[in-house]
Amino acid sequence: MPNKRERPPLPLVMERYLAYLASVRGLAVRTLEAYRLDISRFAGYCIKQGIPAEAATLQEVQRFMADISAEDKAAVTVNRALASLRGFYRWLVRFGYRKDNPMGSVPSLKASKPLPVFLWVEEMAAFAALPDHAHILWPVRDKALLLTMYSGGLRISELVSLSLGHLEGDLRSARVIGKGDKERYVFFSDEAVKALKAYLPTRQERLRQEPSRDRLFINQKGEGLSVSGVRWIINQYARHSGLQKHLHPHALRHSFAAHLVNAGCDVRVVQALLGHESIATTQRYTHVNMERLKAVYTKAHPHGIKK
Repeated sequence: MPNKRERPPLPLVMERYLAYLASVRGLAVRTLEAYRLDISRFAGYCIKQGIPAEAATLQEVQRFMADISAEDKAAVTVNRALASLRGFYRWLVRFGYRKDNPMGSVPSLKASKPLPVFLWVEEMAAFAALPDHAHILWPVRDKALLLTMYSGGLRISELVSLSLGHLEGDLRSARVIGKGDKERYVFFSDEAVKALKAYLPTRQERLRQEPSRDRLFINQKGEGLSVSGVRWIINQYARHSGLQKHLHPHALRHSFAAHLVNAGCDVRVVQALLGHESIATTQRYTHVNMERLKAVYTKAHPHGIKK
């Protein structure tokens, strides 16, 4: 990702759009970077055509998308660019920069959606127990971190911003601030509560020099963990796990959702626990359940399923 100082300047109207996404919509930094990349590329295309991006017609948009597709870009990449431009032109119309939306009749490409990476219940139990056996990093903190993230279905950004003040008195639930500054309550398992109670005294010892810090998860210097710090921790345990999966922090959230759906939890309850705006986002975990059933059937049935 290029340094901000190296970015080519965007048209003022596009900068205003990105400022709107950041301040009003509350989009995450990584999402904003993706939007900036897409609309910046389109702005460059329009400059070559001798027109401002806000005045582009359907034909310019179609030619731009054709150019991207011709570069053998994956359908998901093309569709992301389409979504970025749709949002930009909706904003232009809404705030009176133009009267029509040239994106209205531009369809998305059909793309197969891979199932999210997650751990089965047995795998997750073994992964959460790794800090007890691997003897690396800060085991008591790491076990609490893994179980809190998994049993609460937390995004990595929600985990690192979690503070002592967000925890309920019995440590069984917490108030988190999700995407778009939306608040929701999450709940923690008995195992997670036990791990948190073991971790908190050791956390306090590290904070003797700075008792005012309120972040729940800290590094060994007593500072709040960063997103990159949590990624690094999980990566270290993933290397020790022996699991042939690309584990990342979001895989714990995926595992939480898949396990609930697999246990028969109503998908709308799972949606609320995850903080998803759209039920469609949550429904993909029903496909995970079907894959599990298919795998069990294939293994158990004498005829199985031939691939």
